[in-house]
Amino acid sequence: MLTVDNSKFNNIEYYPGRGFFLRTLWYFINAIIFNSYLFPFYSLKIWLLRIFGAKIGQKLLVKPKVNIKYPWFLEIGHNVWIGERVWIDNLVNVKIGDNVCLSQGALILTGNHNYSLQSFDLIIKKVELEDGVWIGANSTVCPGVVCSSNSVLTVGSVATKNLKPFGVYSGVPATKIHERKVS
Repeated sequence: MLTVDNSKFNNIEYYPGRGFFLRTLWYFINAIIFNSYLFPFYSLKIWLLRIFGAKIGQKLLVKPKVNIKYPWFLEIGHNVWIGERVWIDNLVNVKIGDNVCLSQGALILTGNHNYSLQSFDLIIKKVELEDGVWIGANSTVCPGVVCSSNSVLTVGSVATKNLKPFGVYSGVPATKIHERKVS
């Protein structure tokens, strides 16, 4: 029986989108300005995200202690709220539509590992949060998931599969519990 052998892990095919210098510069900016309580200035955060290649709509609110892996793989629509301690671990593109709310501690994942291979290879897949989506506090959206328009992922839930429009999902893994009604 084979077991996992991390010495066989090879990530050579993955390209993080920018060179070493820009990734290092972003690492420090992210640590000092985004993933900190020191700089609550939203306009500075938006400007920095745009400078580093993020596509940002109007009226973005980024709270303190947010961690964004690579802004050049990030697209955010209009009127978006990103709460404290949100982690956007975007090894590839993450697209966030208009009027989306990422509540405190939400985790957006684009990478995982193939646990069925001895080499434990990296798997990366895009994530999309369509217009009107609400990701509840301490919830996780897994790689490759599309949260369709106006869907809700409740507090502490894990979305391992696509969420249908106006569906309210809860649990680990998240299952649909009812329809969202917006008045």
